[in-house]
Amino acid sequence: MSERKKFVERRASLKIRFSIGAKLITIISIIVLVSLGSITALVSWLVREDLTLSAEENNFEVNRRASAETEQTLEKMRQLSLAFSRTAALGERTIASGARGRGTASGSVNNVIQEETNYFFSQNPQIAAMFYTSTGGASAWTDRVFASERFFTSRGIETSLAESYRVTSKKTLDNAVMGQTVLVNASPWFNKTQASVSLAALFFPIQNGGGCVLFSTETLNESFGMGVNASYLINAEGGIVADADLERVKTAASLAQQDIIRQIFDSPDRNKQMLVEIDGPSVYRNTAIPTIILPLWENIKKTLNIQKDTGKTRHYLAYTRLNTAGSVVITTIEYDKVFEGINATTRRNLYLTAAVLFLSIMVIWFFAKSISVPLKTLAAASRSIEGGIFDIKLNAAGKDEIGVLTSSFGKMCAALGVFGKFTNRDIAIQAMRGQIKPGGLPKHATIFFSDIRGFTEKSENFVKAFGGEASDRIVFWLNEYLSGMVECVEKTNGTVDKFIGDAVMAHWGTASTAGSPQEDAINCVKAALMMRAALYKLNRNRKRENLGNPPINIGCGINTGVVTAGQIGSDLRMEYTVIGDPVNLASRVEALNKPLGTDILITEDTWKLVKDILIVEEMPPVTVKGKEKPVRLFAVVNHISVQTGPKTLAEVRKLMGIRPPDISKANVNTKEVKYKIGGK
Repeated sequence: MSERKKFVERRASLKIRFSIGAKLITIISIIVLVSLGSITALVSWLVREDLTLSAEENNFEVNRRASAETEQTLEKMRQLSLAFSRTAALGERTIASGARGRGTASGSVNNVIQEETNYFFSQNPQIAAMFYTSTGGASAWTDRVFASERFFTSRGIETSLAESYRVTSKKTLDNAVMGQTVLVNASPWFNKTQASVSLAALFFPIQNGGGCVLFSTETLNESFGMGVNASYLINAEGGIVADADLERVKTAASLAQQDIIRQIFDSPDRNKQMLVEIDGPSVYRNTAIPTIILPLWENIKKTLNIQKDTGKTRHYLAYTRLNTAGSVVITTIEYDKVFEGINATTRRNLYLTAAVLFLSIMVIWFFAKSISVPLKTLAAASRSIEGGIFDIKLNAAGKDEIGVLTSSFGKMCAALGVFGKFTNRDIAIQAMRGQIKPGGLPKHATIFFSDIRGFTEKSENFVKAFGGEASDRIVFWLNEYLSGMVECVEKTNGTVDKFIGDAVMAHWGTASTAGSPQEDAINCVKAALMMRAALYKLNRNRKRENLGNPPINIGCGINTGVVTAGQIGSDLRMEYTVIGDPVNLASRVEALNKPLGTDILITEDTWKLVKDILIVEEMPPVTVKGKEKPVRLFAVVNHISVQTGPKTLAEVRKLMGIRPPDISKANVNTKEVKYKIGGK
């Protein structure tokens, strides 16, 4: 078939039924036909949608920030108080121990603790007081109040109120001793005079006791009142702890009886946003609310703009349940206030263009979706390909140019996925991005070779067992093994260079690096240990007499040094690989596993980098052809931090089924005199 005919057939198969140009002409024609009023209405509608999303996102974001600030504040107060208790207890024990030796009075302990207290409050001016109790008995720092004189004096409050609050809160403190964390609005207790202060009390467990920190919520109150959104903090009982309206805090207002609050506490959601309606008068008719709540409800009506002549009002309500003491941060914004301006404009325009508006929205929406959605899908797919993800399924929704492009793009993804299996995926991605330049570069790398012991004999046994099916069976058996080995290399940030029959060549610190030659060498040895573990699991159900599925034993050779890494080959075929003397030595070290009765051998250059993390046993030095001095070799036993597994080379041999060799009779020069065992 001629190239011209093939080209014509391809053009016919890619015939476009509905062009983008036809779609654009249709859209423009419809826009021209509709009145200017419909365009105005469309804009109003779109703006309203944007305002809706903006209002919801803004309200939720305000709630998220308020919650984060509140959570941070509560945790900070708890941590500071906990740290103080530990410091005080440690100081008491240390000074008391010294005082007994010198015969000094216990007043020294109190003096030091008082100095620590003054310094603590000077560094944390928002904390008013702290007190603790201990199940181990009273001491100089427990069952007493640590109060900030500056805090109470600056606000015109008597410091003695802190002591009386401790006595009154004994039951709550006992709950803290039992492991509960409780948040309480302490403002009413300290506002008995003309003072105006916003205080919260956080009770929490400590080791062998409990503690409480009294802190100011003025900062939270100010942040809650910023902007058009209103936020407030309630505790696990529904009481308001922090709010922009100080009167609610001072009067210890509680919202526990309101339906929406009960819904929040009963909901399994940690955070949520709702469009709710509040029926003001029904709250009084259907619930028994204390008299103290009446002023609070009036303030809520004022905040939410609930008019007397309307029974209900809608508002967006977002809440977040905190991790501390079961408290909740609630943020609201009135629904009607969000849309006041756009509602007035929309009403005027809708009267003129209601019918045309609906038609325009439907048409524009249909055509916009037919273009934007496929393009967004293609853009996401292109980003995935750039990131090295080729397994992408794309469905062409239409027969226009975008549909054809989507179909072609899907075929390209499939082709790239197949291509990625025939070459090194990471190298291909880096080359595609231009991160690998032509030419060679020196790299301080760690080289790895592995080989299956007795592979030729096993191959012959496959032929005996399966006859004509031996090729498929041995490839399946070999691929199962290689899949596990490649996974070990990739998990440790290594690069598989090539498969040489049953052998694997890989390297670390070339195409990518962990940051240093030492880290790369450690990763390489980790990969070898992972291969050993993977082979152990793979061989558990295999028997040597099973010719069709025999166990696998391998030898691994590892060496570290400066190699030349780069793209080697021709204009038609090239591969990324490494060359140099360290590569040759790693290959020869791998062959020494059989005569030495080991499965993982590393050279001295590698050992120097990983010796602090490995259990190894040094083998007899080997004189390698081309080397003037004998090469020191080490058999890897295990990672030093691993509690289970072999601790000696003998245990490795027993675990992996390796027969201990007679080193004195080992013949390492059967094929070629490249090395000899022994240093002489």
